[in-house]
Amino acid sequence: MRAVTRLFVAIELPEEVKDLLEPLCRGVPGARWMRDRQFHLTLRFLGELEGPVARAVADALHAVRSAPFELEVAGVGHFPPRGDPRVLWAGLRPSDELLEVHRQVQKVVRRTGLPPEERKFAPHISLARLHAAPLPRVLEFLREHAALRSEPFVVDGLQLFRSVLGHDGAQHVLEASYPLFPGRPGPAPCPEADLPPGRPLS
Repeated sequence: MRAVTRLFVAIELPEEVKDLLEPLCRGVPGARWMRDRQFHLTLRFLGELEGPVARAVADALHAVRSAPFELEVAGVGHFPPRGDPRVLWAGLRPSDELLEVHRQVQKVVRRTGLPPEERKFAPHISLARLHAAPLPRVLEFLREHAALRSEPFVVDGLQLFRSVLGHDGAQHVLEASYPLFPGRPGPAPCPEADLPPGRPLS
């Protein structure tokens, strides 16, 4: 683990969902699209953490408990909902199971001493960041893909990613995976635990 690491907790998407989303990533001037099929559903952005705190968070995430559940991609949108669009995203059908997993992630992260997330959780899959994108083209994109739908897919684990910033945007490196199991929370966090070695996502 590096001395300072930029981390986030997410759900990695199956290849069939990435195959559905990848063709959308074109046609809007000023859009910086997701690179290398690194689509994901962020549960908690952790920011830049020093090694001991990062290790504590990595271990704490073992306490999240949930049976595997299904999600579906549904529709597209933008942030902020009012004003100049800055992010294009694909949405998800409402899921009580997803909200519960997010609640647990927030809880175990707070136990490591990190502050609570201030923004309301709005489940989405980022497609692009926008820089002076023409509003008519953005609205055209939203109309064209309003009926976007995926088949249900199973979520059976969480992932901890490291974000490496570069000239062409961020590369996401997998640091640890956490299979979902029903039942009581797992053991208390162990600050001395080491993360498994990361690997670049293909």
